[in-house]
Amino acid sequence: MAAKKTTTNVTTAMAVFETALGRCGIAWASGAVTSVQWPEPTPAKARARLRARLPEAAFAEPPPRIARTIARIVAALRGESVALSGVALALHDVPALDRTIYARVRAIPRGTTLACEMLAAELGAPRRAVAQALARNPWPIVVPCHRVIDAGLHPDDEVRARLLAAEGVATTRRPPDKVKPPVPVDATAAIDHLRAVDPKFARLIDVVGPCTLAVQPESSTFAALARSIVYQQLHGRAAATIYARLCAATSGRADAAPTAEAVLALDEARLRGAGLSGSKLAALRDLAARTVQGEIPELAALRGMTDDAIIERLTAVRGIGRWSVEMLLMFRLGRPDVLPIDDFGVRKGLGRLLGKREMPTRDELGRRGARWQPHRTIASWYLWRASELPADVRL
Repeated sequence: MAAKKTTTNVTTAMAVFETALGRCGIAWASGAVTSVQWPEPTPAKARARLRARLPEAAFAEPPPRIARTIARIVAALRGESVALSGVALALHDVPALDRTIYARVRAIPRGTTLACEMLAAELGAPRRAVAQALARNPWPIVVPCHRVIDAGLHPDDEVRARLLAAEGVATTRRPPDKVKPPVPVDATAAIDHLRAVDPKFARLIDVVGPCTLAVQPESSTFAALARSIVYQQLHGRAAATIYARLCAATSGRADAAPTAEAVLALDEARLRGAGLSGSKLAALRDLAARTVQGEIPELAALRGMTDDAIIERLTAVRGIGRWSVEMLLMFRLGRPDVLPIDDFGVRKGLGRLLGKREMPTRDELGRRGARWQPHRTIASWYLWRASELPADVRL
């Protein structure tokens, strides 16, 4: 059967294929994948869902390039370590921010997860926009949104749970209406405290709802800080591309986190070839050398150190500032009393909370934040949410 033309005059075709988790669907045009469909229990349901989504497309035999993509997806759903980063996606109709988000998600290493909060912070994008982009992700599995935790994507969904389990990530199986993403502290006590010491927080908490700040692991302190160095002062898509190249150069895989030893083993030309600037190259090598020399504590050791001690130790590394360490404290170590006073979103959120047109200063944030101790991490989370609220929402 010949494929039909879509309204954009691009030939689109689709197919259903068998996997270990059910029948998946795929659609393509001009050799690029336009969509991937989550597994359905029967071929009829998979075909019906594809027809509903793509009424102008027709079922067809996949060409060789698409057949190879199907084979990779089948292997991934079988639990194999398969690289999907090279699959060509049809991005021409995808908004710029969504492209950036998807590129970053494709760079999340297999077997690891990333909190939606951290993803938004890295990209400098509102969390709501990130979550919405992930919810409409046209290419699940290929763009592995199952690795983003607490994005409103029901992280214990059967398919996502099995995908994560196949990658060695433990998941908790509970009914969706009872799922509570892990939080770094006692969120209930923090919210009660914030309501009591700062009445304006009561309205914000009521508007935003429960705190869903998730703490996510990283393979090593080096990997977490190396990612931070690469992402500094870059748009998310460009940073994700460079980080994936760095991973590939050091490990042979774009989804495997780099190690300090591998970075030191590469010559400058290889590292620059990944897209690293001179300053980032110097910072990355300084971090790698300090790690190999034992100056950079592993995550297990960091858990036994105070916040101030961690900041002092890690900011000694070239290219690592206080903000980068504060993000590690909040999202990797789950520290309860971190207030990133240099964070634009947190300061903007305080301005919304106080009804101010001008951006509050670092000192204003610090003084106001003194009353939120010892729960400033949760306070910061709510201020990030405040910064994303529509302009017509009054606090």
